[in-house]
This record gives sequence, structure tokens and C-alpha cells, in this order.
Amino acid sequence: MNTFENTAETSTADVHHDSNVVQGAFEASYSLKDLASELHVSEQTIYDLRTQGRGPVGFRVGRCLRFRRSEIEAWLARLEEEDAGRQGGGA
Repeated sequence: MNTFENTAETSTADVHHDSNVVQGAFEASYSLKDLASELHVSEQTIYDLRTQGRGPVGFRVGRCLRFRRSEIEAWLARLEEEDAGRQGGGA
């Protein structure tokens, strides 16, 4: 099962912590390590993409960089559209 597939929202009383993925009253968020692992790239690759303005939108909680599932999905969709455009498949 893909980590980024949609899952049902949970109530504030039903909070789960699983492999650094936090779910509850807020949308699930992923650590930099989780995102890099899921995409089979280095954490540095994610940092580099963000520095170039081509990475996913994230936020910090203290010193930890986190990414919302919806932002990851939107970012991946943008990458797919960019790639399709470069391959002549249209946008």
C-alpha cells in the first residue's frame, strides 16, 4: 500500500502515531525521512529541490521539517505535469 494513498480522517479522540506519521484532528504529515524513503531518494535531494523552488511545500515543528499528505500529492502531480510537457505529452 502506498503511504500517500488517501485514508479516512480521524476524530480528535482517535489519534494514532505510526512510523513518524501523525494522524488525528489534523491532516497526516510526514517527516523528511519518511518522504525521502517513500520516493527512494536521499533527504538531500528533497532539500535541494526545495532550495531550487521545485520541492514540496513543508512546514517546521521546532527543528523538524514536516509535509502534509495533500501537499505531497499536489507536488507530485505538478512534477508529473512538468514531465509530461517535456516529453511532448501535453500538460
